[in-house]
Order: sequence, then C-alpha cells, then structure tokens
Amino acid sequence: MGFSSTNVSDKLILVAVVASMLVTVSVANRDWYYGGGGGFNYTTHWPWGPRNDSYNLNYTNNGPNKIIVGGSEHWHYGFNYSVWAFHNASFYVNDVLVFKYDPPSSQMPFAHSVYLLPNMRSYLNCDLSRAKLIANTTQGGGKGFEFVLKRWKPYYFACAEHDGIHCRDGGMKFFVMPMLRRWHY
Repeated sequence: MGFSSTNVSDKLILVAVVASMLVTVSVANRDWYYGGGGGFNYTTHWPWGPRNDSYNLNYTNNGPNKIIVGGSEHWHYGFNYSVWAFHNASFYVNDVLVFKYDPPSSQMPFAHSVYLLPNMRSYLNCDLSRAKLIANTTQGGGKGFEFVLKRWKPYYFACAEHDGIHCRDGGMKFFVMPMLRRWHY
C-alpha cells in the first residue's frame, strides 16, 4: 500500500491546521509573563520582533472585541493578512472582524470583496470555486463590513476579485480559529 499525493497533502494540511491551533492556544492569554520579576510582557516587547501599528490589535478583556482586519492598513492588495492574523492571535468566539475597504471609484478602480472559503485546502490554493460571498465590493466603505465569529471553528477569508489574483498574489487571505473563552489569571 503506497502513499498517494492526495493522502500526503491531506496529512500536511492537517499538520498545518493542528500547528496553527497550537500556536493560537499558546498565545491565548495575552497577559503572560516570563523571566523572574515580570520583566517581559506582550505590551513592552513583541516576541516576533518589534510591534508595528498596522498589526496592532486593541485588546480588551470586556467581552467581544471589534477587530479591524489589517489594523490601520484595512483590507487592500499587497498586505500579508496571514501574518497580521498570526500576530494578532488570539481571536475569540463572538469577536467581530471589521473589513474596511474603499468601494470602486474613478480614484480607486480596484475593487475588493470578502469571501468565506470552505476549508484549508481552498484557503491554501486560493480555490474560490466553493467560496461564499459575505461582503461585496461596496460593503467595506464607511464603518466597514462586520463579521461575527459565532462558533468555535476555523474561518478562512479571502478577496476573490480579479479572478482570485488578490488572494493568490496580493496576500488578501487569512484564517482564524476563535477560542471559546478568554483566560484570566
């Protein structure tokens, strides 16, 4: 009995999902400390390098957060939203993701949208054939489009404009696995 490429790729996808869930769980408590005397915490030093305002998540402990996707960068071509999501983990059930983007105009001819992809394979390949439109090209204007993370499950987001080029080449995709509750010590 040999390995088929489908079985191997399915196993690699499963490993990627499990690894991302472990990372999410490991940084779920944003008020963690290490090193005697509490000399380090996420507010004074970011473990993956210096914090960048475009990755900043306004974290509160008072119920669901309203999180602007991309921070001050909003939702646009050429920004790596997978990195943004990683740097801003953890997300929680009932948090609200806000997608802000300019509607198409003569000054902004490149439209954006938000699609929900069905699974990790679709996300990795930017396969939008079974994706569900959740925000069209005009819904990101003004205060933006809001999406509530209602359940404990992975959510895969992408922009499908220009036949998926925004997803494939423009970095306009990310996924989150919301946690069930915030832990406080």
